[in-house]
Order: sequence, then C-alpha cells, then structure tokens
Amino acid sequence: MGFWEDAKYIASQDPAATGPWQVFFMYPGYHAVRWHRISHWLHTHGMRTLARAISQFSRFLTGIEIHPGAVIGKCLFIDHGMGIVIGETAEIGDYCNLYHGVTLGGTGMDKGKRHPTLGNHVLVGAGAKILGPFKVGDNARIGGNAVVLKEVPPNATVVGVPGAIVPPKDSQPDHRSWELDQISMPDPIQQEIDQLQDKLNELTKILQEINRK
Repeated sequence: MGFWEDAKYIASQDPAATGPWQVFFMYPGYHAVRWHRISHWLHTHGMRTLARAISQFSRFLTGIEIHPGAVIGKCLFIDHGMGIVIGETAEIGDYCNLYHGVTLGGTGMDKGKRHPTLGNHVLVGAGAKILGPFKVGDNARIGGNAVVLKEVPPNATVVGVPGAIVPPKDSQPDHRSWELDQISMPDPIQQEIDQLQDKLNELTKILQEINRK
C-alpha cells in the first residue's frame, strides 16, 4: 500500500521518527502528500475547483502548498515542511527529500511547462528556490537557500545565489540524503576568490624578482 510505504520511507530517513505510525499520525509533510494524491486525482479528472479547494484546505492544515496539477512520485519526504510551495507543472521523482521553505516555482506568465522537474533521490535544502522549467537530475543535492535557475546534472551538488555546481567529494551518489552536511558545503564564490588570490600572489612574486634585477 502506497500510504504505508511512504510512511516507512519517511521513518527511515528521519532520525527523530520513532516509527511509521508516528509519521502516519503526526507528520504534516506526510499528510500534505496524502491530501495531494486526492486533489491530483480530482484535477486530472476535470474536477479542478474541488481539487483546488482540497489543496487549500491542506495548505491551511499543514502550511505546505502543493498545486493539484503537480506530479509527485512515491516516497516524498517533506521534513517539517512549513512554507513549501510546489507549482502546477512541477514534477517530483521517487525518494526525494524537501526541507522547509523550499519553492519549486516558475519565472513568468508563460503557459505550459513552467516549473522544475526533480529526478529520483533529489535533496533540496531548507529555503532553496528552484525556478523554471528545467530538470534537476537524479541524486542531485541543492544546498540550503540556494537559488537554482538552470538545469542541474545528475549527482551534482549546487550551492549559492545564483546556484553554482561544486565538485563532488566522491564519485558515488549517497541516497541517504538526510545525512547531507548543509553547513560545511563548499562556497564556489570563495573558491574563485582564492584562485584569484593565488594568481595575484604569483604575479607579485614575478614583479618582485623583476625589481631585484
């Protein structure tokens, strides 16, 4: 049964969970996804006003806004969840983790596909914004408060504003995404500053040697 599989997955991902039954009764992220399953079915069967009413009721209860048109795979873990917004044409793959304050949004008034697509095993850190109709590849990880405006390849880690890809620490993707260290992640801007400083030091040495001659 899908609802129990979701609960077991969330319990396995959250070290604070005491078991699937606690997830089933107490976790707003789990409840928001269950309500979304109903509203999405109604949306795809032409009952869009009722679908939107259910999604707004769910938003009132959980603080999580998921448009009925969004497509969500199995075992989505929304941790805490307050302030999450998932747009109408967003798509989320299987076994993804979203933290509070995440936005899967659009960038304009265009019709058609205008929200992002997340692959499988994607983690999106707290406060991150993914804006636009592009794909975030399987096993990708988005750092907290990053603003992602372009496609992310599989297994990549993105941090910063605007989001930039940082080199992986290893070549093997880690599906235990709740273990992602979101504090000591590399800073791509600082890396560029360090590179410029190294070049400046080299030029300074060259000029000193010229002056000595």
